[in-house]
Amino acid sequence: MDYEVFLLSRIREEHEISGDDTESVARGIAATGRVITSAALIMTVVFLSFVANPSPLVKMMGLGLATAIVLDATVVRMVLVPAAMALMGRATWWLPRRLDRRLPRIGVEGAAPRPEPVAAPAPGSN
Repeated sequence: MDYEVFLLSRIREEHEISGDDTESVARGIAATGRVITSAALIMTVVFLSFVANPSPLVKMMGLGLATAIVLDATVVRMVLVPAAMALMGRATWWLPRRLDRRLPRIGVEGAAPRPEPVAAPAPGSN
């Protein structure tokens, strides 16, 4: 979960700065890739250290958790999520209007807050 929040926060920051969907995904991965990989490597080493325990249950848990961390960090966080975001384009940032109105309007550091939605003019009015 931490990897995902970290990755998506950075992609969102880049999107608010540039407005380009594909470029923001690429820049977000470039900025967070090393940190996510390092964190996953640390967790993998910690869980693999459980394999040295004489208990078969602890060994299986350690190996299973290490494998899960590696697959999650590499396949899901660094491949599937960014690929899906790049393919979805503008739809990645879509929110239902009711939810969009309820959420607070705050900006990321250095970026202006997102603009208020503009209501479409009534037909026939000028």
